[in-house]
Amino acid sequence: MTTHTAPGADQGAGPLDGDERGATPSLLARLTRATATLDGPLAVVDLDRFDANADELLARAGGVPVRVASKSVRVRSLVARAGERGFRGVMAYSVREALWLVESGVRDVLVGYPSVDRGALAELARHEAGRREVTLMVDDAAHLELVRHALAETGTGDEPPVRVCLDVDASLRVGLGLVTVHLGTRRSPLHGARDVASLAARVVSTPGLALRGLMFYEAQVAGMPDSSLAVRAVKRLSVLELGERRGEVVAAVRDVVGHDLELVNSGGTGSLETSSADAVVTEVTAGSGLYVPGLFDEYRAFRPRPSAFFGLDVVRVPGPGWATAFGGGYVASGPATRSRLPRVVTPGWSLTGREGAGEVQTPLHRSRGAGAPDLGVGDRVWFRHGKAGEAMERFDRVHLVRGDEVVDVVPTYRGEGKSFG
Repeated sequence: MTTHTAPGADQGAGPLDGDERGATPSLLARLTRATATLDGPLAVVDLDRFDANADELLARAGGVPVRVASKSVRVRSLVARAGERGFRGVMAYSVREALWLVESGVRDVLVGYPSVDRGALAELARHEAGRREVTLMVDDAAHLELVRHALAETGTGDEPPVRVCLDVDASLRVGLGLVTVHLGTRRSPLHGARDVASLAARVVSTPGLALRGLMFYEAQVAGMPDSSLAVRAVKRLSVLELGERRGEVVAAVRDVVGHDLELVNSGGTGSLETSSADAVVTEVTAGSGLYVPGLFDEYRAFRPRPSAFFGLDVVRVPGPGWATAFGGGYVASGPATRSRLPRVVTPGWSLTGREGAGEVQTPLHRSRGAGAPDLGVGDRVWFRHGKAGEAMERFDRVHLVRGDEVVDVVPTYRGEGKSFG
C-alpha cells in the first residue's frame, strides 16, 4: 500500500504545551485564564490539540482516506474543521442528522447504523440531494423493505437510487458449533461471506436501491483500551481473523455486483493502522481521537492528547479537603462501571466513591499528600468526559481556545436545536 503525507499535516497545529500529552498543569492554567470571565458549567476545546490530533489520525491511516464520525464530535463547525484538515466525508448516526448535514453543505454522508425511522426514510426519498449524498446502513432484508416502501409511498421513483451499505459483523468468534465465544459488540447478523452475498443480491434485485459497499467495525480492536495481556491477545487474533474474512466477504459481494465496490469502510480511532493496512479497505473512520476522552487513556496505538474538557465551579466547601462543584453528572454510555464517570483532571482532586458525579452537584475530595491546592467557592475544576461526543449533549455551545484566549464560541448540535438520539 502506498503511503503519503497526510493532508493537512504540513499546515502545522500551532504551539503545544511542553508536555503536549495529557492534561498538563500548564494546559489547565491556560484554560482557566481563557475562561476566567465565563460562568460554568462550560465546555471547551483546545484548537491546537484538536488540529494536532486530526493530523495524527490522518498520519496513522497511512494515506487511506479517513471519514469523521459525527457522533464523536457533535459540533458542526468542528466536523467541518476536521474536513479542512483532510478528513473525507462524514459518518452520521441517524438519517435525520445526515439530511441536516447535507442541507448545510456536507457531502458524502454514510449513516453508520440501520434506521427504522419511517418519517426520515420518506424525507430521504423526497430529497434529491440526500439520495445523491447519503448512504444508508442495512443488515437485514427488513431494512430494504422499509426503504422500498418509503419510495413507493412518496411516489418519487427509482432515480437516483437510494444507496445502501451492508454492515458486516466484525466480531471475533472463537470455538466450534455451540461452544463458541463471541468477542466484540452485538451488531449485525451478517458474519460470513455467504450471508453477506445473499443480502447483496437482494439489494441488487430491489428497484430503487443501489449497493455502494460494505462496513466492518471491529469494536473489539478499535474500541477497547490495551488494558491487559488478554485484551491485546484478542486484538491480535481479531486483526488476523478479520483480515482473512473481510477479503472473502468483499470477493463474494464483488461476484454478486459484477464490479469492484466503491466503499469498504473499517476501523476506528483505536485500529487505524491495522484497518488501513488491509488492501481491500478503501477508507477508515475516526472521531473520538479528535477529542481523546478518558476511555482512550490506555491505548498503545497512540499517546493521548486530550483536547476537550468541561469546567465546573465550586459552590461550597463542606470541610477541609472537600469541595462541591455545580453540575457534573455527565456519565458515559456503556456498562455501569466507574470507567464511565468523568475524570477530574485538576491535580490532587477526585470524585468520591459514595456519590460520584451528580446531576446537580459533584462532591470532590483532595488526595492525602498530593500537595493539591485548596479549592474555594468560585474556583474552577476541570474534567474530561469518559467518551467523546456524548458530553456535547449537555452543552449548547463550546468555547474554542487557542493559547490562553477564547477565540470563538460555536453551537453544539443541542445548541442548534438538534437531537438525533
